[in-house]
Amino acid sequence: MARVGVGSSGSGFAAANPWFASAQMTDDRPRRGPHRTPGQVAPVVETPVRESVYRPREPVSLRLVLGSLGRGHGDPTFRWDLDGRHGAPGVWRTLLTPEGPATIHLAQRLDGDIVSRAWGAGAEWATDQLPRTLGSEDDWSGLDVSSVPLLADTLRRRPDLRISRVDLVLEMMIPAIIEQRITGLEARRAWRYLLSRYGTTPPGPAPQGMRVFPDATTWRRIPSWEWHKAGVDPARSRTCIRAATVADGLERTLAFDPGREVESRMRTIAGVGVWTAAETAQRSHGDPDSVSYGDYHVHDVVGYALSGEPADDDRMLELLEPWRGHRQRIVRLIYASGFRKPRFGPRMTVQDHRAH
Repeated sequence: MARVGVGSSGSGFAAANPWFASAQMTDDRPRRGPHRTPGQVAPVVETPVRESVYRPREPVSLRLVLGSLGRGHGDPTFRWDLDGRHGAPGVWRTLLTPEGPATIHLAQRLDGDIVSRAWGAGAEWATDQLPRTLGSEDDWSGLDVSSVPLLADTLRRRPDLRISRVDLVLEMMIPAIIEQRITGLEARRAWRYLLSRYGTTPPGPAPQGMRVFPDATTWRRIPSWEWHKAGVDPARSRTCIRAATVADGLERTLAFDPGREVESRMRTIAGVGVWTAAETAQRSHGDPDSVSYGDYHVHDVVGYALSGEPADDDRMLELLEPWRGHRQRIVRLIYASGFRKPRFGPRMTVQDHRAH
């Protein structure tokens, strides 16, 4: 079986995407983290823990704000620990920062303050990033939902809802690509497999089984048979490799305000469409307006919540148009309200071609 690696998406892709061309990573350039053979344990480096207390100006709910970052139960990069088995109750995250890997634990006090503890070379970056991660720059003051009782009531009851901005583009894009056109069950299984094989051991006392997101070079070097074992078809694996090839260019989109410019630059990567760009920008850039056009469920959830009827993607955009600039906030409010669309009809079939 042919090996899928750098050569499968290299110079030809960069030549067709001149804005990304300078972002290609070569062997003599600094990388975002060390490459390790799958299964190799990272060397233990004792680093001081970074502790801080974040006092948000507005109420913040860890579960509502960070919930979109977890990729299902058992995500190796995200773990709720509400029983406090690994210390104070809260949430654990691992992340590959521009300064290196980091593990961060967040626990919320009764007064709303958030205590963070971070380990690793990226501990300082992760701690300094925390306010943005918890939505400090997400301003809802211009949103008027008074005409829709469901939305108005939810906004009144959930003033602690914010949109997170994590400022890590590749780390948000790769799982979005893996989730394309398949069920959540298949996507979560593939994500766990790839992270368990190619993620690195997190610094600090992270719960067992957690891993740090692999660097761009590692993603480019994953062989085709490993993608197959994960249940990721060649089209999606090639898209992941293309994204990893221009990882530096993707991170440079953080200099732009969320919106069309960011989306258009992401979509120059073959295989990254409107849905993948939106799912990425919502998390990496904290985009308050992007909508997951083409999602299997979102259009119907929005349709039933706002009109009492199912809707296709175009009808969903019509219903959200009065709130242009806030459309992702409207979607988040609908989900935070507890509203659920009626259940009927067949579900998408779970496919498993790994043994073929």
